Amino acid sequence: MERCTVKILNKLGLHARPAMSFAEKASEYTATISVRRVDSEDVVDGKSIMQMLMLAGTMGTKLELIAEGDDAKEALEALQSLVNGKFDEDE
Repeated sequence: MERCTVKILNKLGLHARPAMSFAEKASEYTATISVRRVDSEDVVDGKSIMQMLMLAGTMGTKLELIAEGDDAKEALEALQSLVNGKFDEDE
């Protein structure tokens, strides 16, 4: 099992487009991807757009990414890069 913590950096937070980008990127891997806000115990499926939206992540929200499976490390590296890159948004 691999874990890392990321901070949402884009101005508009985790709205529909970033949630879709995250879920699509997570779905490229066979590993199970779970996500939770560090200020909550609720865990969501990182491959589900709707569940990602339930996190209500705003700019500055810290998320813990948890991956389990053969490609867990690669999945977390890609997802961490996506979040740190502001989901490729200008804002």
